[in-house]
Amino acid sequence: MSDFKETPDDRLYKRVNQSRLKLWFLMGGNRWLVTGILVMIVFITLLISGYLYTAADGAIRNSDSVDTLFQALLTSIITGVTIVVSLNQLVLSQELGAVYDQRERMEGAMKFREDVADVINADVSPTRPAQFIRALVQVSSNRAKDFKEAVSAVDDKNFKEEVNAFTNSLIQNAKQVVDEIDTARFGEFEMLSSALDFNYSWKIFAAKKIKKKYNDLLNEKAEEEIEKLIDALYFFGPTREHFKTLYFQSELIDLSKRILFAAIPALLVSSFMIIFFNVESFNITVFNIENLVMVMR
Repeated sequence: MSDFKETPDDRLYKRVNQSRLKLWFLMGGNRWLVTGILVMIVFITLLISGYLYTAADGAIRNSDSVDTLFQALLTSIITGVTIVVSLNQLVLSQELGAVYDQRERMEGAMKFREDVADVINADVSPTRPAQFIRALVQVSSNRAKDFKEAVSAVDDKNFKEEVNAFTNSLIQNAKQVVDEIDTARFGEFEMLSSALDFNYSWKIFAAKKIKKKYNDLLNEKAEEEIEKLIDALYFFGPTREHFKTLYFQSELIDLSKRILFAAIPALLVSSFMIIFFNVESFNITVFNIENLVMVMR
């Protein structure tokens, strides 16, 4: 059987053997929505447990559990926010540096953009991240078609099967990624997810294996086309990693802001419950149901 008839799936969730729902929950879903779901699960679980445990109201009134609970929450909020924000700032501080370091980074970035412009046959490389990735994916697809056409005259069954399996898979995957990127925006996980669905490392391996295995069947034109294809795939790797780094840095900044915003009301509620809330005088019922348990939750 051909080595390329059974290739790793291009879809990220299939390559990692995880469900779409799990990847959405861990990576792709809106973080506020995911946080809200987790909060509601905890709230509903504790609320149901409190009402099923008929002695819960008396246990709360006859102990110092309220002060103990909210003092622990107050301490954990202050400690947790300090640690998370400090770690985020430590990671982001790696982007800081002397003018010489910044100049070297700029020169490296400009040289990389010039090289990409040569690969995609453009005067300048695209400025928008989504279009930058799209251009490399599209040129990889075009070069796969050129390579397939360059070896069309070769009369070898196994060679033709492997080339067709490899190029058809690459072209189909590229079309899928291009369609997804066209509707994605930088700063959202959808763009990064689309880029992750382009399995470039396997494609480089497959192209190199075809070149080495069937080197005697490749004419000068075919060798040139497969080298150009490999070059395009090589440029896609660091491009994706660069934009992935930018995305995670942006998410770390947002995480720090969101934690600070969420910590303020959490601190106020914890402080209020410790200083002002009186369990003994609390006596509010709705539909003849004591609501102390709900308030504690």
